[in-house]
Amino acid sequence: MEGIIPLYKPAGMTSHDCVYKLRMILKTKKVGHTGTLDPDVTGVLPICVGKATKIAEYITDAGKAYEGEVTIGFSTTTEDASGEVIERKVVDRTISREEIEQVLQSLQGEIQQTPPMYSAVKVGGVRLYEYARKGIEVERPTRQITIYSIELLDERKEFSGETITFRFKVQCSKGTYIRTLAVMIGERLGYPAHMSWLKRTQSVSYTLEDCLTFEEIENKMEEGRLDEILKPLESALSHLPKMRINDKVAEKVKNGALLKEPPYLKSINGPIIAETADGLALAIYEKHPNKPGLLKPVKVLRNE
Repeated sequence: MEGIIPLYKPAGMTSHDCVYKLRMILKTKKVGHTGTLDPDVTGVLPICVGKATKIAEYITDAGKAYEGEVTIGFSTTTEDASGEVIERKVVDRTISREEIEQVLQSLQGEIQQTPPMYSAVKVGGVRLYEYARKGIEVERPTRQITIYSIELLDERKEFSGETITFRFKVQCSKGTYIRTLAVMIGERLGYPAHMSWLKRTQSVSYTLEDCLTFEEIENKMEEGRLDEILKPLESALSHLPKMRINDKVAEKVKNGALLKEPPYLKSINGPIIAETADGLALAIYEKHPNKPGLLKPVKVLRNE
């Protein structure tokens, strides 16, 4: 049993809850998720099974896409709908579509973002949400993230009311908090805001169309047809650069050998996939820290 199952995560469950339930369904402990989704968030959550758990971090580090909803007029402790209201400001003017689109465009590209207190980011070895639950405010590390695209999902020309709600879709890098993005949208419009709804629509190459519910997975398991829904490791590594190797080199790769760095990969600083002529991923390599021109294996995926 090896591969990735794109799960449609329902609301009301943590990512760990999903892993626990799938361990029961699949009758194996080798199950892992690929990045935390808050309980209220639904959508694409790739689940790694068997040897695929080795590559979970590379799915986590890949870009994601979401459809979100921002409500302008009040902010919350958690930056989403589950938190307590901490600031209110009645929207006392009509906001035009053009103004909202300008704000969204101003957030596109590389921007600085400070994670919310209710998040899993660690400061001093302690997760921020643990500080938040004790009422302790700590200095949070600002991080650089990338918004590849952001688009308004609303046909209205004008937005008015004591609170204003609209949806948007966004493609972003790892480490992006859509909750915080919603707050930033509100700030740039001059009002407190929070994220009132969120669905992840894509993770790596997996989209909502690829996803299965717990019930569908359980049915496949009972029918002995789990192989029909297990995606190969390669599908989760499609975003990483590849190094094609021949059969002779493949045997060395399986044994963890160093490799010469091909000229076309000299500009790459991250992970590189060593794959066979027929596209089978054998190992993940990175530049050797002490031996220029050589690549060292980080993880051997297949050694049989």
